[in-house]
Amino acid sequence: MPNRNCFNFLCCLQSRIGLFLLIGTFSVFLSCSGSKEDHSDVELGDWQLGPFVKVDSLNPILLPGDLTFECPVLGQNVSWEEKDVFNPAAVVMHGQVNLLFRAEDLIGSNNGTSRIGLATSSDGMRFEKLPEPVFYPENDSLKHLEWDGGVEDPRVVKGPDGHYVMTYTSYDGQTARLMLALSKDLKKWDKYGRVLTGEFSDTWSKSGAIVARQAGEEIIAEKINGYYWMYFGDTDLFLARSTNLIDWEPLVENGGLKSVLKPRPGYFDSRLVEPGPFALVREAGILMLYNGMNLDEGGDPSLAPGTYSAGQVLFDLEDPSVVLARSEEYFLTPEKDYEIEGQINRVCFIEGLVPFQGRWFLYYGTADSKIAVAVAEDSGR
Repeated sequence: MPNRNCFNFLCCLQSRIGLFLLIGTFSVFLSCSGSKEDHSDVELGDWQLGPFVKVDSLNPILLPGDLTFECPVLGQNVSWEEKDVFNPAAVVMHGQVNLLFRAEDLIGSNNGTSRIGLATSSDGMRFEKLPEPVFYPENDSLKHLEWDGGVEDPRVVKGPDGHYVMTYTSYDGQTARLMLALSKDLKKWDKYGRVLTGEFSDTWSKSGAIVARQAGEEIIAEKINGYYWMYFGDTDLFLARSTNLIDWEPLVENGGLKSVLKPRPGYFDSRLVEPGPFALVREAGILMLYNGMNLDEGGDPSLAPGTYSAGQVLFDLEDPSVVLARSEEYFLTPEKDYEIEGQINRVCFIEGLVPFQGRWFLYYGTADSKIAVAVAEDSGR
């Protein structure tokens, strides 16, 4: 999600009007808002995924609703997804796309309490929600980290043992912490607590994207040089490693977390960078689709201040901390009303990605309010 530290900054921008679009060599990225049948002839770098085309005929594909369940903390029925739905993870299981989406109510003191719901689809575009959330704060040992801000922004890969590994963010009202949970069926989850421990256990941390490979329509965590790897962070990107997908050790430099990707002055990602979905092992290296936020001053002048757009970066397969290439332009940016106006204005926040029926389906939150999809052909590289 957009950084809560930036919330007040973004709110003050909501009165500004207009979104200036970049016209030029990279207009393919803007034209991807056409129907799913439209395709651009402009070539991407051979390491990048896409081009992605927004499915305008159906977007947004998931909206808030009136589902209720009994919250175990409050001991009462709550409309758990009536305010906003956004920022989903995606998994293909049993021939269906499963969206694990963030949903907010109107009760929590932190702009609503977040829980994670599940929706399924046979075509990747038309979804049915389960009536109750599948992951939420409870009266357990992690309640003090998850209440009443909630649990947010899941990302999911499959482990080699068949378990699904979910990274998510807990928010207690003051600090966001990167957390971990495991499941066999995407419905019942076991919580494993903080990803960062020891001296970093209370460090603001979120958005864990585990390095994985494509195996048909599955995304499976992949070891490199004896370790699993995870990119995380919502200012710079940082990196952690693990031998078992549960216990993680961050890379440290000069006594702090080692930065492996930073914002760039003058670009769409001038204020912050934050992981999108998992990081994907490809022939050319480790591909990360990521989110970038534009500065008020000193960013991309063609974008409104605070705009969230998406870019791509390639890391080295031998050393996942080394950047090999990085896109000069965004490939996804807010253009439609539902992307421009909402809880947080001017946001396309990518988080779910699956190979499905010969194409890549990219799911993203729009203005922290709804969920949309864009598709690309699967080149198999």
